[in-house]
Amino acid sequence: MDLYDVIHRRRDVRAEFTGAPVPDEVLHRVLTAAHAAPSVGLTQPWDFVLVRDPATRDAFHAHVQQERRTFAQTLAPVAAARFAHIKIDGVREATLSIVVTYDPQRGSPAVLGRHAIADAGLYSVCLAIQNLWLAATAEGLGVGWVSFYREPFLRDLLAIPAGIRPVAWLCVGPVSRLADEPDLERHGWRRRRPVTDALHHDRW
Repeated sequence: MDLYDVIHRRRDVRAEFTGAPVPDEVLHRVLTAAHAAPSVGLTQPWDFVLVRDPATRDAFHAHVQQERRTFAQTLAPVAAARFAHIKIDGVREATLSIVVTYDPQRGSPAVLGRHAIADAGLYSVCLAIQNLWLAATAEGLGVGWVSFYREPFLRDLLAIPAGIRPVAWLCVGPVSRLADEPDLERHGWRRRRPVTDALHHDRW
């Protein structure tokens, strides 16, 4: 696919996973693309935890559902009714999850380019995630970023060392289709704003 087609076809997938496995050679290409992302000071501060174990995914799914209930309790009735119809994860449907982590100590103490912007390393991890997502889309896979979790829970679940931050739980796998529009638009949660509304010239 053309790069611009991939960018605009990319979706945050929840319900469309088929449950089929990701072929090893495809997974290698996707992870290699993620690992090719630029990083501050060439630190490459990311790691990728491949989670296939059903029991681990079930435990994470139960935690996600608890966090969903916690969030739903904060909503006004109309928003809560709308949220009730929105699927927030594909943890059980996708046979593979990839947890992307951030090691702020990698390359320390003198990380070139991070002295003035402490979060530059975290931004680098997000670039790796975007590379992964676009490569997966080009391969015909879906990706869903699950954000309904507490970092200490996920760190304990996966035995992530202290000081390493879990940034993203990504559900990855073959899909029946990619939706024409994002789920949150389809359910009326939010609408995208045009790019012209985001543009400023010379000053805010």
